Amino acid sequence: MPFLSPRLTPLALAVALAPSLGGCGSLRPDRALAVAPALVSHQLCSAVFVAGLEPERYFREALVPDLSFLKSLERHSIDHARGEVTASLGPFKAVAVHRGVEGCLIAKGKVAAPVVLPAPAPALAPPIAGDGVVTPTDPALAAALDRAFAEPDEGPRDFTKAVVILKDGKVIAERYAPGIGPDTPLHGWSMTKSVTNALLGVLVQQGRLKMDQPAPVPAWSGVADPRHAITPDSLLRMASGLKFGSSLSQNWTTAFDPTAQMVFARDDMAAMARAAPVEAAPGAKFQYSNGNTLLLSAIIRDAAGGDGASVTRFAHAQLFDKLGMTRPVLELDAVGTPIGASHMWATARDWARFGALYADDGLVGGERILPEGWVDYSARLTPGSEGFGYGAGFWTNRGITGLPAQRRAGMGADSFMARGSLGQFIVVVPQARLVVVRLGISHTPTEYIGQMNRLVADVRMATR
Repeated sequence: MPFLSPRLTPLALAVALAPSLGGCGSLRPDRALAVAPALVSHQLCSAVFVAGLEPERYFREALVPDLSFLKSLERHSIDHARGEVTASLGPFKAVAVHRGVEGCLIAKGKVAAPVVLPAPAPALAPPIAGDGVVTPTDPALAAALDRAFAEPDEGPRDFTKAVVILKDGKVIAERYAPGIGPDTPLHGWSMTKSVTNALLGVLVQQGRLKMDQPAPVPAWSGVADPRHAITPDSLLRMASGLKFGSSLSQNWTTAFDPTAQMVFARDDMAAMARAAPVEAAPGAKFQYSNGNTLLLSAIIRDAAGGDGASVTRFAHAQLFDKLGMTRPVLELDAVGTPIGASHMWATARDWARFGALYADDGLVGGERILPEGWVDYSARLTPGSEGFGYGAGFWTNRGITGLPAQRRAGMGADSFMARGSLGQFIVVVPQARLVVVRLGISHTPTEYIGQMNRLVADVRMATR
């Protein structure tokens, strides 16, 4: 399962346990309790100032289920003039500030001026749709959209916000929830990991990075350091061998997990992962952890120029602009590292444009953006992940077994996907040159995977 926003109900227990946990390293209650207001302030800031969403509706749909009964202790306020959101939980407070194209940042001191991007170069590919919403003419596609937006009869809601179906590079059907449209950026959560995959691919294509060589992390440069053997490939495949928590599941200790603290309670996110000890040789153990992707994000930042402005310009000029993405926002931490595990916002059409890059084998308008073979490399199953189906920055249907194979059979054996918490999906079916995007806020236990399987199967049948 992709990046999961922390379930904060156990934090009430953490308050009671605080005296006994004070000396337990990553179990420090101050860091755990700091997760809640940071999550609320950051997410609300992005929802309001990046996406233009109605704040209390977003809070109610996206955040209240995570807060559970702690909602009565949480307080937040929005300063529209300053572009800030303040949230608190008892004595713990966080302030998130909007920084334009860099999204929102948890501010803990003086905040640098946001980067100003030059006018984008023309996209390499033609537009995927006109200005208006593309209503399907095929009754089968219309019925598929009806099912995609249907809510369960009881239990948690799915809150589907957008569905876009792209065939042969053109939108053939799309639908949006009230208040959402083709120009509304929506949070991709762990679909951002697949964007990190693309930025790495750009560096490889430009001859600036080798995936099978020791990762360019200065702190690991000594040959006697066991982390020296870790490669970008092993990081991308979640097989680095680092002991740094898990982002696959959650329980009452989630707020104490280093991956949650890394994203919501630290200024330099990659530094926390960089210091993690080794528990297995690279490639020997699959362990899905956001720390792996944050380390790759720091590598991308350093290759792009070493700061937030440089990496933002690099991402836009070398990827987003070439694809014709109109409103992508890749958020950064306080030291300028992209939060490449979980924090990119983009319109549903932008996410579809991104998926089209992989449906077209890394080519855009005849220009090779990703290395030849990169798409198949990304979709190739990582050993040890057969029961999950993980490739290299993408989830894959190739070679999977057990329950995942059953739940995703309708997508096709060759398909692969970017997938994010709460039911964000970009499913790529290469042989059909088909891309299906779904964005929403699903708090159901399986986070929309069954409905997504049905949607893709319906679309495949309708477009066969």
